Amino acid sequence: MKRRILESILLMVLQLGLTHALLAQSGMVTGKVTDDKGEGIPGASVTVKGTQQGTLTTVEGTYAIEAAANATLVFSFVGYLKEEIAINNRTSIDINLKTDTKALEEVVVVGYGTQRRVETTGSIASVKAEDLVQTPVANIAQGLQARVSGMQINQNSGAPGGNISVRIRGTNSINGSSEPLYVIDGIQISNGGGITDVSPLSTINPNDIESVEVLKDASASAIYGARAANGVVLITTKRGKSGKTNVTFDSYYGTQKVNKQLDVLNASEFAQLENEVFKNNYYPDPASLGEGVNWQNYIFRKAPIQNHQLSINGGNEKTQLALSLNYFDQQGTFIGSSFKRYSYRLNLDHRLSKKVKIGTSILGSYSINDGIQTGGENIGDGGAVLSSVLGAAIGAPPTLKPYREDGSIFPFGEQAGGQYREVVNPLNFAAMVMNRDIKRTLANLYAEVNFVKGLTYRASFNIDQRGELFNAYSPRSIVNKSDLNDNSGSGAKGNGNFLALLHESILTYNTNFGKNHSFKATAVFGTQLEQSNSNNLNATGFPNDATQNEALQLALTRTVSSSRSSQRLDSYLARINYGFKDKIFLDLTARVDGSSKFGANHKYGVFPAISAAYRLIEEPFIKDLTWLSDLKLRGSFGITGNAGGISPYQSLSTAASTGSDYLINHTYVTGINPTGIANPDLRWERSKQANLGIDVSLLNNRVSFIADVYHKKTDDLLYIKGLPLSAGYGSITGNFASLENKGLELALNARILDGKLKWDVSANTTFNRNKVLNLDGGVTNERFVTTYTILSVGQPLGMFKTYVFDGVNQTGEAILPGYDGRLGGHKIKDVTGDNQITAADQVIVGNPNPKFIYGFSTNLAFKGFDLGVFISGSQGNDIYNASRLSFENPLGQRNLLKGVVDRWSPTNPSNQYVSGAQGGRLPISNYVVEDGSYMRCKNLTLGYTLPRFKGVQGIRLYASANNLFTITDYSGYDPEVNTYAGSNTIIGVDNFVYPQSRSFLGGIQVTF
Repeated sequence: MKRRILESILLMVLQLGLTHALLAQSGMVTGKVTDDKGEGIPGASVTVKGTQQGTLTTVEGTYAIEAAANATLVFSFVGYLKEEIAINNRTSIDINLKTDTKALEEVVVVGYGTQRRVETTGSIASVKAEDLVQTPVANIAQGLQARVSGMQINQNSGAPGGNISVRIRGTNSINGSSEPLYVIDGIQISNGGGITDVSPLSTINPNDIESVEVLKDASASAIYGARAANGVVLITTKRGKSGKTNVTFDSYYGTQKVNKQLDVLNASEFAQLENEVFKNNYYPDPASLGEGVNWQNYIFRKAPIQNHQLSINGGNEKTQLALSLNYFDQQGTFIGSSFKRYSYRLNLDHRLSKKVKIGTSILGSYSINDGIQTGGENIGDGGAVLSSVLGAAIGAPPTLKPYREDGSIFPFGEQAGGQYREVVNPLNFAAMVMNRDIKRTLANLYAEVNFVKGLTYRASFNIDQRGELFNAYSPRSIVNKSDLNDNSGSGAKGNGNFLALLHESILTYNTNFGKNHSFKATAVFGTQLEQSNSNNLNATGFPNDATQNEALQLALTRTVSSSRSSQRLDSYLARINYGFKDKIFLDLTARVDGSSKFGANHKYGVFPAISAAYRLIEEPFIKDLTWLSDLKLRGSFGITGNAGGISPYQSLSTAASTGSDYLINHTYVTGINPTGIANPDLRWERSKQANLGIDVSLLNNRVSFIADVYHKKTDDLLYIKGLPLSAGYGSITGNFASLENKGLELALNARILDGKLKWDVSANTTFNRNKVLNLDGGVTNERFVTTYTILSVGQPLGMFKTYVFDGVNQTGEAILPGYDGRLGGHKIKDVTGDNQITAADQVIVGNPNPKFIYGFSTNLAFKGFDLGVFISGSQGNDIYNASRLSFENPLGQRNLLKGVVDRWSPTNPSNQYVSGAQGGRLPISNYVVEDGSYMRCKNLTLGYTLPRFKGVQGIRLYASANNLFTITDYSGYDPEVNTYAGSNTIIGVDNFVYPQSRSFLGGIQVTF
């Protein structure tokens, strides 16, 4: 024992002595850090390897740091290659850092190939994979919101899996689609649908994405010709890499809650109003009723959201594989709504020989959406409380009960003596079935052959197969007993199938000649076939709710419908890229597309584009500016088409069922009548676009700035033109209209700090101005699309035109003829001054198009911790808050918004809220036009990466808050809203759409 104690004491003495000796050898090391021109680099990082000890260089590039004689110093600075230098007993070390040329070698995906970033001549924006999934999103486009200048993304509905609308450089069509083309690993898909539809992009897992490039101008997108007028979004999924196999598990779980509730009348206030409107003293003591039922508490809920993904990535020099499995589950903040997705991805690449490579990409998903009806289009009448759960919840009397004593839903017609039969229990909507099951497979199979050096042929075979099953049922149990009849209970089943087959043969030749010239030529032939079919069965009159819609044969009345369509697109294209000294670049593109959808006289369209770039940084007089890292000017012009403007067969004469049966010879015969007139001149919508851009990088690429100015004119827009009665048809679809978009895009990225504390920021903003140039050849200059929205030559799309609200009619004031006004009712302004109210008094009162949109993000990292903040916003757009027409109108039998407490009466001459009156109706005026500007904190994330340990490459824990706050003056639930979903002409309308929610979640990312 004594011997062991002596050995331990001796060992401690030796260790202390050794430590003292090492410390004695420590000293101060000084020196200077310079660039490749010999000039000092201020702010460069100098650290002692393996420690937290470090410093930054001075303005002159000098440094001083204490370190052991045998230590190693690490020198680094943004834009330069990192260097490690062993001290070796030296006290002075000067070092020259070499420029990091990877910025010049950065590669971006373009149509049918890749390019170095410096070679791009068009307007192309890139988004990192980690930015896409910073917020918990159900589809790709949600992750792009506010991250790309020139790209406006609106979440039309906050429902799980809800639809979105995307506009790249404005709206480009009137009746056709304005959604961009999405190309996922070569597979072309489109987005669309109504406010209650599931977004097609929701069937694709955003976590599988490697990178996204947005092609904005014509030179970048013309390679896709007839489908590129609205821009193109190129999506590349993660592929396997040679080397060690990595297994990654990524998981998060959180909760969601609506951001706000609207203030409504409580039971006492409602009862008082009812007595006032009906003058029957139905509620003898309103004050005794108190608060009553807040129906919003019954339809809103805290809802979980979770996502779990397992990914495997690896391979060797011959074979690389990437495999992922994903489960996403988002329960809605409205009862009865949810979205689930099960998906997998398999990317496989295999080199058969030095010259032959084959591979495949497969994305498969199965999604289940349980929806609930929101966003009804009934404006200002009783339908507003019957067509959506939100309208029903606001209008439901707070004096009634939600449930019977047995727990079943209590119909309002069975309460209060049947007085409230015109409103419905909002819980009815949760009892209804509105379900969509979607199975989708995206698959690509390719073979690539390198014939000789620089010459490559790639054959690609793509398939997009989608099957959808729709279920709906409205039960008898929610119908008032006195209203039950043979038609009570309704159900529906529908199935739809979509198949797109695409083959593309791509020939690429890439070479350099001389010392200064690069040349690349690409030729493509493609043929695409799309087929769709649907079958629908609707039924009413069920004996009970036992089988719901699973036994439609039990219903008394059944109707059947079916459809089928097919279309084909053949394409031929060529592109030439030329470069000189990494200084001058020229791109020429031409594509010819032929579509079966167009008229016999215009089956084919030609879509050319030209673009050029000039990197002034390569000029000697610019190179001497050491603070300037890159300077490039870009210019382009091109023509693209919109094949999505029409459906198949619109160029042909069409006929359809009249919907009625005729009795002929004692037999009922279904009637068929002509519905469409042939138009052999029906052709493409064509967009001509010019673009000028500048790319600037400063301080060794520490700061980068991109600016683009563009002008896009879209001609031959499809428009429905009225015909004289003598034609036998009411209208014809033709290429009659035109409109333009012009704007400015700005984007800034900066790495402010790159030492122990890392800090970077990104910001972008877009100014776009839209204007209708022509509708139908000058015959019509203005047309009402709704009672408050117009199409007008010389004005932007979707402008609000109404009467002007001029207060409330007060005692003693004259009520002008032409308007059905009343004492205590809304007063309309006599704009023309002719002492009467006519259509001429309607004026433009609002613009739903924003003056500008913007996004801002910042990220900080320090010793394993990371903090990210992302903000988005819109400025200068108006919203037509149509819900106020229904719920600020005290006509009785429905509840109202809180402001109506201050309604007009002889003793309270309010100049805003009208008096109570049975059957009253508010006029369509700018009374409900509100400023829709907002700034929203989309995401706040705090994470911590644990130190590495054996067997685990990395573990990151994080907490995230999404839609944390919104700064806005808008009075509705959510300023980011549009009842009419992706409509080009009815924009910025809110009639109780499903609002977005705030969510808090925690997650873990582990890589083995």
